[in-house]
Order: sequence, then structure tokens, then C-alpha cells
Amino acid sequence: MPPSTQPDESVVDESGVPPSVAVKLSGPAPAVIAGAVSEDPGPAGPGAAEIASALGLTHTVADVLDRAGMRPGDETERFLDPKLAHLTSPDKMADREPFSDRVASAIRRGERIAVFGDYDCDGITATAIMTGVLRSLGAEVVPLLATRTEGAYGFSDPALARVQASGATLLITCDCGSSDHPRIDKAKTLGIDTLVIDHHLVPTEPLPALAFLNPHRPDCGFDFKWLASCGLALSVGAALRQKLGAKLDLRPYLDLVAIGTIADVAPLIGDNRALVRAGLRVLESGSRPGLRALGDIARFEYAKGVVAEDVAFRIAPRLNAPGRLGDPDEALSLLLTSDSLTAAGLAASIEQTQLRRRALQARMVDEALADIQEGGYGSLGGIVLARQDWHPGVVGIVAGRVADTFQKPTIVVGLEGATGRGSVRGPRGFPLHDALTRCRSALVGFGGHQAAAGVHVDAGRIDELRAAWHETCRDISSGLVATPNGLASVRLDPRDDPRAVLADLLRLEPCGEGNPAPRLLLPGAQIRSARNLKGHLKLDLGFGRHNFSAIAFSKGDMAETVAGTKRDIVGTLRANTFQGGVELTVTSI
Repeated sequence: MPPSTQPDESVVDESGVPPSVAVKLSGPAPAVIAGAVSEDPGPAGPGAAEIASALGLTHTVADVLDRAGMRPGDETERFLDPKLAHLTSPDKMADREPFSDRVASAIRRGERIAVFGDYDCDGITATAIMTGVLRSLGAEVVPLLATRTEGAYGFSDPALARVQASGATLLITCDCGSSDHPRIDKAKTLGIDTLVIDHHLVPTEPLPALAFLNPHRPDCGFDFKWLASCGLALSVGAALRQKLGAKLDLRPYLDLVAIGTIADVAPLIGDNRALVRAGLRVLESGSRPGLRALGDIARFEYAKGVVAEDVAFRIAPRLNAPGRLGDPDEALSLLLTSDSLTAAGLAASIEQTQLRRRALQARMVDEALADIQEGGYGSLGGIVLARQDWHPGVVGIVAGRVADTFQKPTIVVGLEGATGRGSVRGPRGFPLHDALTRCRSALVGFGGHQAAAGVHVDAGRIDELRAAWHETCRDISSGLVATPNGLASVRLDPRDDPRAVLADLLRLEPCGEGNPAPRLLLPGAQIRSARNLKGHLKLDLGFGRHNFSAIAFSKGDMAETVAGTKRDIVGTLRANTFQGGVELTVTSI
């Protein structure tokens, strides 16, 4: 069996540039609201008028729902107003009962419990949830996280040594463990019972854990298969509360569920939609000292409203930064602390790490683009890049940038001597795990899921991997339908006040994977002014009776060309928290 490998970071960064879209002909997590996209989707039809009248929505947002096949009724109203009461019953979740029985027994007997999580946002938030819940229930808990420098991905041999040294007799893994059979088996011989919380793909070999919570298990009857590990950790908390008859409010942990779910690119449908919507409201309250301090450092005011994009591009990258460059414990400590002064110090340190990460990223992206040009790799079915001095904690972001720029599945490897660790990213909808499975003979090991993966490679076999990846990606891509970035979902209806449209669009939140934010077309918008703002194109627009500010990322060199012209502009609408009003994030101009 190949070594266990998890995707080494969330598929997010702070660039603000929306990802490109690729739609798979069939897939396990269909979009709910995406609808068809086109160069000009045309005016709203009679179905949109019916929805607008029945639900009191703007014509624009009613058109979004109409094109997604939705109609007035309970299902649409539940989509617009998801509630925690709508969550899937967890009763059929495999091993939930023995899991909670063993933890409850440990708490009653005063056993020391180690909670071990992976070092990405999902692993960190799941670990923070489990640690907080267990401590609230009176348990003695030792929280631990994987690190890139000691064992890297998942529950490694060094990780087991740390658990053993902690003196714990019970181990709970968070966001790892599904493929870590040897370490779990060894833990058992050391007198440590292991309980696994994970959502990654499940190998065929039975896992020697005392309980294994993973909805992807073939024998798991839990109907909603797309909870991230943080969502599963919250479900465990509910089971423990019931088992121990404790009065424990789990709602304060919903902010962590929202962050972990969005950062791990879990589909924002069904249960995830309800959990994240509620979690965003908890974030807005600013009740967690660590996240409040992080917002202060990032000059982000939660009270003005939080959408999923804010988590993906402003919060998650900062929580990921310590784990990318070294020790993720700072991020975990930030989430667990109840002291505002401690939180402020941790947030400041994390921000410095984030700045170092950005500098590394900028250099590596430039080098990656130079290698692609020199090697002619942009014409291949898939791209493989590797260098000796590339930091393994940043390769995932570089892979994402390259994949977005070239619309090609991309592997970026940081080599260290004769071996290397890499990250794999691709256009949305491309099945990365399937592609890696077909290239397994050129890899030492790999793991993850269809949206993000990690690889372990031999430095001497990069050319072999590049050839295999090219052939495989070219073959798989022939079965996909690509939707270029920037196409519109609906027209902005000229009858609507943009502020009312924005208010209605917020009812579609959280938007992201599985529920992309609608792109609005402003046909023939008047560009009243345009300027280059640090490489980005800053616009003042007129459309009908309304004025907009707009930003087109990385298109600052167009300023002189577009100023004073009329253009068809496509973008996503959001509140301008600095100047008031609404702002369009332009994806096509």
C-alpha cells in the first residue's frame, strides 16, 4: 500500500481572483445554483417573474433560481433559508455509537485523550472543535497537529511517537487516518485505542481503528456524504453531549465549521450549506478572541457581514500560513485561546508568517511560469513542474495559480535531494485523484481527493511522470465540458435596484464549491473612469440609472484602453465595505 498522503493545503489564497470553471459531465456533488452560463444569457423569462412575485425577490435573483430549475415552494424556501433543524439525522452514521461510547468512558475514567489533526484548515478546525468540546465535558486533552517537517501528511510514525510520549491511552484523529493502517495498528500494540474522524477516500483494506467515522465508507448509511472533518467533529460533539447527558451549547463552534468546510472546498450544498450559513453568523458576532484578533490584523470587520469568499481569501490563508512554513500550532492556539491579549500576539505573529509566505509564493510563481515557457509545457495535456529550492508548503498555491492560468491539471513539486513532495490542482471538475491513480507507477505515493491532492515523487523520475501526466490528462479532458471563466449566469435586470439585488444574492450564500456565486452581465455598461491600481483595473461604471465601482484583478494595463468606452461587463456583486454601496468583481470585460 502506498504511503498515506493528504492534500497539503486548502485550495484557497488571498488573491481574490475567482477560479476558472470546468464542469464534469457526471460527478458526485452536483451544483445547486450554478445554472447554465453563456456569453449573453438573455433577459429573464416567465418562470423568473413567477418566482419574483411568489417569493418577493428581485428579477435578477429570481432569474438565477429559474435557470437552476427551481420553483416557488418549500424546497426553494429551504434553500434560501437553510436551518440547522434541516440537518440530516446522524443516526445511520457508521461507528458513531461506539465512537461516543469509548470517548464517554475515557472522560468518566479520567483517561488522557490525544486529539491529532492534519495541518490544513479542516484539520486545525476539527482539532480545535474536538479539543474545546472534550475540555468542556471535563476531559484531559492533549491537542497535536501534523507538521511538514516531522512526518508530513496524516498520522505518520513521528506523529505516533508524539502521541505515545503524551501518555494518552485514547487517540482521536481529525482529517486523517483513513489510510494510516500501519500506525493505527502499531498504536493498538502500544495500548492506545484509536478513533478516526476523516472524510478522505477510503481504501479497500479494513481500518484497524476502534471506530472509524467517515461518510465515504461503503457501509455508512449517513445520507449526506460531503461533511468536512470539522463538520464530523461537531457531530461527534452532539453525540457526546447526548451520551453524557451534558448541557453543552455547540453553536459557538459553528464558526470553525464554516472556516474548515469552505477552506477544504467541500460542496456548499445540503448540510454544509446550513452549517456554513449558521457559522458565518457566528463569525459576524466576533465572539472568538483569536478570530477577532485576526480580523483586526487583516483590517476586516466581521460586523459588516461575512460571506464565504471572505473566509476563502482572507481568513483561511492566514490560518494555513503557519503550517505551510513550519509549525501550525500557532493557528490552533489562536483558535483555542480565550485571552484577548494572547490572541493579539498570536495574530500578529501569524500575519508576519503570512507576509513571508506571500514573498515565497511570488518568487515561485515567477519561476514556474519561466519554466513553463522554457520547456513548452503549456501545450501539454497536464503540467508537471519541479525545483530543488521550492518550499513544500507553498507548492499548492503555485499549482493552483498555474492550473487557473493554463486551465490544465498541474503538479508542482518541491524537491529535497532525491525525493520531493508536491501538490496537485486542476480546473474545477477535473478528477485529480482518478488521474493520479492512472499515473501511480510513476509516483512513490499519492492521496487526497478529486479537487486537491498531494504526491510523493522520485527526483529522477520527473520526466517519466510528466509524460504519464500529459497522456492521462489529455485523455480524461476529452470527456469534460469546459466552461471558460467570465461567462454570465444572468443579466442584471435594469428594473432592479443593485442594493436589493445584493441583499437577495446574500440569500444564496454560502457560495463556493457546488454553489458558485452567480455572474451578472451588465450589457453596454458605461466606463466613466478607469485606472491602474497596483496592477488591478479600478473602474467607475454607469448602468441604466445606477452607478457601480468595480475591480478587475490583474488587468490594470487595460485602463487607458477602456476608459470612456461602453463594454459588456461580467462580474460578481458584493458590498463595498470601505466606500459603501455595491461593487462588482469583474471576471470579463
